[in-house]
Amino acid sequence: MEWGQPHQERMGLLQDMAVSSRARVDALTASLAEMRERALATPAPKRLMLAGFDLIAECKLRAPSAGELAAPADPEGEAARRAKLYAEAGACAVSVLTEPERFDGDLSHLAAAAAVCPVPVMRKDFLVDPIQVYEGRAHGASGVLLILRMLDDAVLDACLRAAEECDLFVLLEAFDEADLARSERFVAAWTGAQPLLVGVNSRDLVTLKVDPGRLERLAAHLPAAVPGVAESGIDHPHEVGPLATAGYRLALVGSALMRAGDPAVFATALLEEGRRCS
Repeated sequence: MEWGQPHQERMGLLQDMAVSSRARVDALTASLAEMRERALATPAPKRLMLAGFDLIAECKLRAPSAGELAAPADPEGEAARRAKLYAEAGACAVSVLTEPERFDGDLSHLAAAAAVCPVPVMRKDFLVDPIQVYEGRAHGASGVLLILRMLDDAVLDACLRAAEECDLFVLLEAFDEADLARSERFVAAWTGAQPLLVGVNSRDLVTLKVDPGRLERLAAHLPAAVPGVAESGIDHPHEVGPLATAGYRLALVGSALMRAGDPAVFATALLEEGRRCS
Protein backbone atom coordinates (compact mmCIF):
# COMPACT_ATOMS: atom_id res chain seq x y z
CA MET A 1 0.00 0.00 0.00
CA GLU A 2 1.44 3.37 -1.05
CA TRP A 3 -0.68 5.75 0.94
CA GLY A 4 -1.63 6.12 4.57
CA GLN A 5 0.87 3.71 6.03
CA PRO A 6 2.09 6.03 8.80
CA HIS A 7 -1.36 6.70 10.30
CA GLN A 8 -3.99 4.46 8.70
CA GLU A 9 -6.08 4.35 11.86
CA ARG A 10 -6.59 8.13 11.69
CA MET A 11 -7.18 8.55 7.96
CA GLY A 12 -10.96 9.09 7.92
CA LEU A 13 -11.91 11.05 4.79
CA LEU A 14 -8.35 10.76 3.48
CA GLN A 15 -8.70 7.02 2.98
CA ASP A 16 -11.73 7.46 0.70
CA MET A 17 -9.96 10.27 -1.15
CA ALA A 18 -6.85 8.15 -1.62
CA VAL A 19 -8.86 5.32 -3.16
CA SER A 20 -10.65 7.63 -5.59
CA SER A 21 -7.43 9.47 -6.42
CA ARG A 22 -5.69 6.18 -7.21
CA ALA A 23 -8.61 5.29 -9.50
CA ARG A 24 -8.09 8.56 -11.37
CA VAL A 25 -4.40 7.76 -11.77
CA ASP A 26 -5.22 4.28 -13.08
CA ALA A 27 -7.64 5.82 -15.61
CA LEU A 28 -5.01 8.12 -17.13
CA THR A 29 -4.15 7.25 -20.71
CA ALA A 30 -0.79 9.02 -20.63
CA SER A 31 2.25 7.31 -19.17
CA LEU A 32 4.44 8.95 -16.54
CA ALA A 33 7.02 9.77 -19.23
CA GLU A 34 4.38 11.27 -21.51
CA MET A 35 2.86 13.39 -18.72
CA ARG A 36 6.33 14.56 -17.66
CA GLU A 37 7.15 15.60 -21.23
CA ARG A 38 3.82 17.43 -21.51
CA ALA A 39 4.38 19.22 -18.21
CA LEU A 40 7.92 20.36 -18.93
CA ALA A 41 6.83 21.75 -22.31
CA THR A 42 4.49 24.26 -20.66
CA PRO A 43 5.50 27.85 -19.78
CA ALA A 44 7.58 28.33 -16.65
CA PRO A 45 5.52 28.42 -13.44
CA LYS A 46 4.93 31.72 -11.67
CA ARG A 47 7.12 32.37 -8.63
CA LEU A 48 5.63 32.32 -5.14
CA MET A 49 6.69 35.61 -3.54
CA LEU A 50 6.24 35.97 0.22
CA ALA A 51 6.25 39.24 2.13
CA GLY A 52 5.37 39.41 5.82
CA PHE A 53 2.08 37.61 6.45
CA ASP A 54 0.45 36.23 3.30
CA LEU A 55 -2.79 34.66 2.12
CA ILE A 56 -3.45 31.65 -0.08
CA ALA A 57 -7.04 32.18 -1.24
CA GLU A 58 -9.03 29.17 -2.37
CA CYS A 59 -11.55 28.46 -5.12
CA LYS A 60 -13.80 25.49 -4.40
CA LEU A 61 -17.41 24.70 -5.23
CA ARG A 62 -18.14 22.19 -2.46
CA ALA A 63 -16.62 20.76 0.71
CA PRO A 64 -17.70 17.68 2.71
CA SER A 65 -17.85 19.79 5.86
CA ALA A 66 -19.75 22.71 4.32
CA GLY A 67 -21.80 21.29 1.48
CA GLU A 68 -22.31 23.33 -1.67
CA LEU A 69 -20.46 26.64 -1.65
CA ALA A 70 -21.18 27.73 -5.23
CA ALA A 71 -22.97 26.36 -8.28
CA PRO A 72 -21.92 28.58 -11.16
CA ALA A 73 -23.24 27.94 -14.66
CA ASP A 74 -19.66 28.37 -15.88
CA PRO A 75 -17.28 26.79 -13.32
CA GLU A 76 -14.18 27.57 -15.36
CA GLY A 77 -15.21 31.20 -15.73
CA GLU A 78 -15.94 31.43 -12.02
CA ALA A 79 -12.50 30.01 -11.17
CA ALA A 80 -10.85 32.55 -13.45
CA ARG A 81 -12.92 35.43 -12.04
CA ARG A 82 -12.18 34.53 -8.44
CA ALA A 83 -8.49 33.93 -9.08
CA LYS A 84 -8.08 37.42 -10.53
CA LEU A 85 -10.14 38.95 -7.72
CA TYR A 86 -8.10 37.20 -5.02
CA ALA A 87 -4.82 38.29 -6.61
CA GLU A 88 -6.01 41.90 -6.87
CA ALA A 89 -6.92 41.78 -3.17
CA GLY A 90 -3.33 40.83 -2.30
CA ALA A 91 -3.29 37.01 -2.13
CA CYS A 92 0.19 35.62 -2.82
CA ALA A 93 -1.29 32.48 -4.38
CA VAL A 94 -4.62 30.93 -5.33
CA SER A 95 -5.56 27.37 -4.42
CA VAL A 96 -7.91 25.56 -6.81
CA LEU A 97 -9.63 22.28 -5.90
CA THR A 98 -9.39 19.66 -8.62
CA GLU A 99 -10.93 16.71 -6.70
CA PRO A 100 -14.19 15.79 -8.49
CA GLU A 101 -16.16 13.47 -6.21
CA ARG A 102 -16.46 15.36 -2.92
CA PHE A 103 -15.38 18.88 -3.94
CA ASP A 104 -16.87 19.21 -7.47
CA GLY A 105 -13.41 20.17 -8.70
CA ASP A 106 -11.81 19.65 -12.09
CA LEU A 107 -8.47 20.23 -13.76
CA SER A 108 -10.24 22.59 -16.17
CA HIS A 109 -10.91 24.93 -13.21
CA LEU A 110 -7.18 24.96 -12.45
CA ALA A 111 -6.27 25.66 -16.07
CA ALA A 112 -8.81 28.49 -16.34
CA ALA A 113 -7.56 30.16 -13.18
CA ALA A 114 -3.89 29.76 -14.10
CA ALA A 115 -4.45 31.25 -17.55
CA VAL A 116 -5.50 34.64 -16.16
CA CYS A 117 -4.13 34.84 -12.62
CA PRO A 118 -1.04 37.03 -12.09
CA VAL A 119 0.04 35.07 -8.98
CA PRO A 120 0.82 31.34 -8.68
CA VAL A 121 -2.05 28.87 -8.72
CA MET A 122 -1.77 25.71 -6.62
CA ARG A 123 -3.37 22.37 -7.43
CA LYS A 124 -5.20 21.29 -4.28
CA ASP A 125 -6.13 17.64 -4.40
CA PHE A 126 -5.43 14.31 -2.72
CA LEU A 127 -2.40 13.36 -4.78
CA VAL A 128 -1.07 9.82 -4.50
CA ASP A 129 1.35 9.54 -7.42
CA PRO A 130 4.05 11.74 -8.99
CA ILE A 131 2.22 11.62 -12.33
CA GLN A 132 -0.39 13.91 -10.73
CA VAL A 133 2.30 16.48 -9.96
CA TYR A 134 3.26 16.55 -13.65
CA GLU A 135 -0.45 16.62 -14.54
CA GLY A 136 -0.87 19.68 -12.35
CA ARG A 137 1.89 21.61 -14.06
CA ALA A 138 0.55 20.51 -17.47
CA HIS A 139 -2.68 22.33 -16.51
CA GLY A 140 -0.93 25.49 -15.35
CA ALA A 141 -0.17 24.83 -11.69
CA SER A 142 2.73 26.64 -10.07
CA GLY A 143 2.36 24.65 -6.84
CA VAL A 144 0.86 21.48 -5.39
CA LEU A 145 -0.48 20.27 -2.05
CA LEU A 146 0.94 17.01 -0.68
CA ILE A 147 -0.63 15.48 2.43
CA LEU A 148 1.94 13.84 4.68
CA ARG A 149 -0.46 11.32 6.18
CA MET A 150 -1.55 9.95 2.82
CA LEU A 151 1.87 9.06 1.45
CA ASP A 152 4.68 6.77 2.51
CA ASP A 153 8.25 8.05 2.34
CA ALA A 154 9.03 6.61 -1.10
CA VAL A 155 5.95 8.12 -2.80
CA LEU A 156 6.36 11.44 -1.03
CA ASP A 157 10.01 11.57 -2.09
CA ALA A 158 9.00 10.86 -5.69
CA CYS A 159 6.30 13.56 -5.62
CA LEU A 160 8.70 16.11 -4.17
CA ARG A 161 11.35 15.31 -6.79
CA ALA A 162 8.70 15.74 -9.49
CA ALA A 163 7.75 19.11 -7.99
CA GLU A 164 11.40 20.18 -7.94
CA GLU A 165 11.81 19.17 -11.58
CA CYS A 166 8.63 21.07 -12.50
CA ASP A 167 9.82 24.13 -10.54
CA LEU A 168 6.69 24.11 -8.35
CA PHE A 169 6.24 25.27 -4.80
CA VAL A 170 4.87 22.64 -2.42
CA LEU A 171 2.58 22.85 0.58
CA LEU A 172 3.14 19.85 2.87
CA GLU A 173 0.03 19.38 4.98
CA ALA A 174 0.15 18.06 8.56
CA PHE A 175 -2.53 17.27 11.12
CA ASP A 176 -0.61 16.63 14.32
CA GLU A 177 2.76 16.71 16.01
CA ALA A 178 3.79 13.36 14.51
CA ASP A 179 3.13 14.66 11.00
CA LEU A 180 5.19 17.77 11.72
CA ALA A 181 8.07 15.74 13.10
CA ARG A 182 7.99 13.58 9.97
CA SER A 183 8.00 16.68 7.76
CA GLU A 184 11.48 17.64 8.99
CA ARG A 185 13.09 14.94 6.84
CA PHE A 186 11.49 16.29 3.67
CA VAL A 187 12.20 19.90 4.58
CA ALA A 188 15.89 19.06 4.98
CA ALA A 189 15.99 17.28 1.61
CA TRP A 190 14.18 19.99 -0.39
CA THR A 191 16.36 21.54 -3.10
CA GLY A 192 13.69 23.24 -5.19
CA ALA A 193 14.04 26.82 -6.39
CA GLN A 194 10.50 27.59 -5.23
CA PRO A 195 9.48 27.58 -1.54
CA LEU A 196 8.49 24.54 0.45
CA LEU A 197 5.72 25.36 2.94
CA VAL A 198 4.46 23.27 5.86
CA GLY A 199 0.84 23.69 6.86
CA VAL A 200 -1.35 22.55 9.74
CA ASN A 201 -4.94 21.58 8.95
CA SER A 202 -7.20 22.19 11.93
CA ARG A 203 -10.00 19.92 10.70
CA ASP A 204 -10.55 16.49 12.29
CA LEU A 205 -10.23 13.76 9.67
CA VAL A 206 -13.13 11.64 10.92
CA THR A 207 -15.73 14.09 12.25
CA LEU A 208 -14.76 16.89 9.79
CA LYS A 209 -15.12 19.36 12.65
CA VAL A 210 -12.54 22.06 13.27
CA ASP A 211 -10.35 21.71 16.36
CA PRO A 212 -10.13 25.43 17.22
CA GLY A 213 -7.01 25.15 19.37
CA ARG A 214 -4.95 22.91 17.10
CA LEU A 215 -3.27 25.63 15.07
CA GLU A 216 -1.93 27.49 18.09
CA ARG A 217 -1.01 24.26 19.93
CA LEU A 218 1.08 23.02 17.04
CA ALA A 219 2.71 26.31 16.08
CA ALA A 220 5.76 25.58 18.23
CA HIS A 221 6.30 22.29 16.36
CA LEU A 222 6.44 23.81 12.86
CA PRO A 223 9.81 23.33 11.15
CA ALA A 224 11.77 26.50 11.73
CA ALA A 225 13.42 26.48 8.32
CA VAL A 226 10.26 27.00 6.23
CA PRO A 227 7.13 29.18 6.35
CA GLY A 228 4.18 27.75 8.27
CA VAL A 229 0.63 27.84 6.91
CA ALA A 230 -2.56 27.90 9.01
CA GLU A 231 -5.26 25.90 7.21
CA SER A 232 -9.01 25.46 7.72
CA GLY A 233 -11.44 26.92 10.19
CA ILE A 234 -10.61 30.60 9.67
CA ASP A 235 -13.97 32.34 9.44
CA HIS A 236 -13.18 35.91 10.58
CA PRO A 237 -10.23 38.28 10.21
CA HIS A 238 -9.83 38.55 13.98
CA GLU A 239 -8.91 34.85 14.07
CA VAL A 240 -5.81 35.51 11.97
CA GLY A 241 -4.05 37.77 14.48
CA PRO A 242 -3.26 35.09 17.10
CA LEU A 243 -2.03 32.75 14.36
CA ALA A 244 0.37 35.35 13.00
CA THR A 245 1.54 36.06 16.55
CA ALA A 246 2.09 32.31 17.07
CA GLY A 247 4.44 32.23 14.10
CA TYR A 248 2.39 31.28 11.03
CA ARG A 249 3.53 33.12 7.91
CA LEU A 250 0.48 32.36 5.79
CA ALA A 251 -3.18 31.42 6.06
CA LEU A 252 -5.05 29.27 3.55
CA VAL A 253 -8.71 30.29 3.52
CA GLY A 254 -11.40 28.70 1.38
CA SER A 255 -14.98 28.28 2.60
CA ALA A 256 -15.17 31.67 4.32
CA LEU A 257 -13.97 33.41 1.17
CA MET A 258 -16.44 31.47 -0.97
CA ARG A 259 -19.29 32.54 1.32
CA ALA A 260 -18.21 36.16 1.72
CA GLY A 261 -20.48 38.78 0.18
CA ASP A 262 -17.39 40.71 -0.92
CA PRO A 263 -14.45 38.30 -1.14
CA ALA A 264 -11.97 41.07 -1.99
CA VAL A 265 -12.83 43.05 1.14
CA PHE A 266 -12.67 39.91 3.24
CA ALA A 267 -9.28 38.89 1.80
CA THR A 268 -7.90 42.37 2.43
CA ALA A 269 -9.11 42.29 6.03
CA LEU A 270 -7.44 38.91 6.60
CA LEU A 271 -4.14 40.23 5.28
CA GLU A 272 -4.31 43.48 7.24
CA GLU A 273 -4.94 41.66 10.50
CA GLY A 274 -2.22 39.10 9.88
CA ARG A 275 0.34 41.75 9.00
CA ARG A 276 -0.62 43.89 11.95
CA CYS A 277 0.15 41.01 14.32
CA SER A 278 3.14 39.39 12.62
